[in-house]
Amino acid sequence: MRLAEVISALTYALDLTEGQRPGHTLRTTLIALRLSEDLGLDAESRAALYYASLLKDSGCSSNAARMSALFGSDDQALKRSMRLVDWHDRWRLAMRTAKSCGIGLDPLSRIKHFLQVARTPSLTREIIQTRCERGAQIAHVLGFPTATGEAILHVDEHWCGLGHPVGLAGNDIPLLSRILLLAQTFEAYWIEHGVRGATEMARARRGTWFDPALVDRLLSWKSDQVWWDRLTDIVHLEQQVIALEPGLTPMVATPERLDRIAFAFAAVIDAKTPYTARHSTNVARYAVRIMGALGADAQTSRDVLRAGLLHDIGKLGVSNRILDKPAKLTDEEFVEVRKHPTWTLEILRHVQAFEHFADAAAQHHERLDGRGYPWRLSGEQVGTMARVLAVSDVYEALTANRPYREGLTVPAVVGIMSRDRGTAFDPHVLDAAIALAEGGVLAELAEVTENGFEALQHHGAPPPAARTVRAA
Repeated sequence: MRLAEVISALTYALDLTEGQRPGHTLRTTLIALRLSEDLGLDAESRAALYYASLLKDSGCSSNAARMSALFGSDDQALKRSMRLVDWHDRWRLAMRTAKSCGIGLDPLSRIKHFLQVARTPSLTREIIQTRCERGAQIAHVLGFPTATGEAILHVDEHWCGLGHPVGLAGNDIPLLSRILLLAQTFEAYWIEHGVRGATEMARARRGTWFDPALVDRLLSWKSDQVWWDRLTDIVHLEQQVIALEPGLTPMVATPERLDRIAFAFAAVIDAKTPYTARHSTNVARYAVRIMGALGADAQTSRDVLRAGLLHDIGKLGVSNRILDKPAKLTDEEFVEVRKHPTWTLEILRHVQAFEHFADAAAQHHERLDGRGYPWRLSGEQVGTMARVLAVSDVYEALTANRPYREGLTVPAVVGIMSRDRGTAFDPHVLDAAIALAEGGVLAELAEVTENGFEALQHHGAPPPAARTVRAA
């Protein structure tokens, strides 16, 4: 399988958390690649740009909690709205900010959030720097060229020097970053206002936001209706992007690369809210050890590792206004939270390398007695891998330190979870988890810290067992 297939499919998760319309990243990639071809860039540069385009929003979840708290609004809608305003126009920026603060709250609360935003020094730079640095780091850890990370790091630098995070200007901005900025901004306007609206925006920001030569290239396509029709073809969008992967030899999605991608997206997931730092990684490690105790073979253990890392990928579609709410959730908010397993299923089914464990990953909130969510499955409808993930998920949530409380002790967690033995949790899975917890194995896994991503064989590899467990 080609690496491009895996990452292209996962971009739908990045579109979710960035508040963009489905296919935003893929359309941005098509625009960026056409610009690179018009400029005659070599294959190496086009390959670096290709993966920078696909991963440009991989750091976007890292600023979601901060933006939602400051503005008092849904982070996805906020990001989509703020991408459509010219930061250089202070009046329009102030008006858009005021309109975006405290949506749904009383007037006094909205004013308080607006003043909070206005009084926060260098807010735009801080938010952009956090996102861009995280995205560049993910590209580096995944093994992409330096130019790929560099393009992501400087994607919000403006031709006139008033961009972020550094304030580079003109030709000091890497060419790939200049291409990517124009491509992603043009796409955001195109999807909302059509070709005419997007071209007017590009022309208006020529020489301020954008490299004039790049704008001129892009505007020359205005009458190319065949090209714009390709962008609207959402059904074949992904195939178009995969077919355009530069280079004579496509990058292959080896097992090791798939592990790295899963770890990378786990980092994206867990960065969305401070309440779930390391949650996905720990759930994955616990699940691998529990599976091993049940006698799982190597492939099943590898599958449960990836399923654990990605089980909450659907939470990228849930507003931080809900995820980080300190008070009790309303019934409507619970409905929104309970959508995340459905989104997890849709995203992972879209990735050929992950679709065989998509059901298990999405079922981590189901219970044996049928009182779980969202599908209210029961008994044998809940497979072994889903049962393991359910136990791992709850155990991690109860034992992990959170900003609002210390993690519970092992005896306390064992007492709580044992009350749901046979109703929420499979007795055999729970017994295996308790044995590992009381033996200190799970606590040891939770303390693992190292640079990069942990390989399966180094952490959480199951011990040899006589009995084989198959994923279900």
